[in-house]
Amino acid sequence: MRTAIVGGGAAGFFLAVNLKEMMPEMEVSVFEKSKRFLAKVEVSGGGRCNCTNSFASVKDLRQVYPRGHQLMKRLFKVFDYRDAYQWFEHHGVPLVTQADECVFPVSQDSHSIIQCFLHEARHHGVNVYTERKIESLEDFAAYDFIVVTTGGSPRIDGLRWLEPSGVEIIPPVPSLFTFNIKDDALRSLMGTVVEDASVMIPGTKMKSSGALLITHWGMSGPAILKLSSYAARLLHENNYHLPIAVNWVGHTPMAVMDELRACITDHPQKQLTSFRPFGLSGRLWDYLLRKSLGARCTNRWMNLNQKELNRLANILCNDVYQIEGRAPFKDEFVTCGGVSLESVYPQTLECKTRPRLFFAGEVLDIDGITGGFNFQAAWTTAYVVATGIRGYCK
Repeated sequence: MRTAIVGGGAAGFFLAVNLKEMMPEMEVSVFEKSKRFLAKVEVSGGGRCNCTNSFASVKDLRQVYPRGHQLMKRLFKVFDYRDAYQWFEHHGVPLVTQADECVFPVSQDSHSIIQCFLHEARHHGVNVYTERKIESLEDFAAYDFIVVTTGGSPRIDGLRWLEPSGVEIIPPVPSLFTFNIKDDALRSLMGTVVEDASVMIPGTKMKSSGALLITHWGMSGPAILKLSSYAARLLHENNYHLPIAVNWVGHTPMAVMDELRACITDHPQKQLTSFRPFGLSGRLWDYLLRKSLGARCTNRWMNLNQKELNRLANILCNDVYQIEGRAPFKDEFVTCGGVSLESVYPQTLECKTRPRLFFAGEVLDIDGITGGFNFQAAWTTAYVVATGIRGYCK
């Protein structure tokens, strides 16, 4: 029996190794179109590879999988984050869980994951071919099973070659990107990090929280990346021009007002610029004071009137900016869209219209927020496909 894995990548290599472990007699070949394989793994997580997550803070999978959460819930019964953790440690990659629940190799080096895959592939006799441009599934007619693991495509044209198989293609759009905000005063704060901000698209239920980084092009950081994932299609439909509301302190308006009144009571003689509530940095606090109070930003706390107090509180918890595009460089690692989940059997991820054709990884219309969730989807879907193929061979 022969299996062709078309696309390689993280899902492809994970699938190849598991197939050989389940069925040593299976001939497995990985076809990668680029010169190098696992390049995306190499640069992920700043070169450290955030390979999964502890899921300790996840109450509902829709929090971390904006598309595909129902299927992932089902597939986790076969292979979940705990299984992935054990798999890597069993295959010689010790892992560590950080305070933010992200899981990395103890080495803090993505090459630990890459070397694991390459070692296991060689050990099990997996055939690996590079620079193989794929234009048709018919190129693999000699194989008993075909698994497509090509990853996400920035344009639908990159997935057209799958349409003759009868699958529905959901038009792909970018996910997990930073926001371009043309506000010189904001950009002057480049490098400022706010640890507990929350952001939202006004008029929608789309919001996220976490660290926010001000950059020379606008905003980045986990809070922004998560929001870009939740709102990926909405942002695309609006040509990446929508308002964004920032709560710089992560508190409710009532709590913010209570804190400001406490400042007036406890520090009446101090200048606004010399006493900063909420642990905000000096640069950010001064910026927010100027934005809300103008020339009166150097006043004393005791001299704040109710109107000024309201303006300051509003800026702290509902500061609105205009998104004017994605970041000025191609930093998207993830797309939403791809092969419709309606086109595959949920038990095995086999194509409903072409037997023995399977899909795994980001080529499916499954994508997660930042934090190791996309890699986990790759491991889970690849393992489920391996068990599906094994089921054919029993």
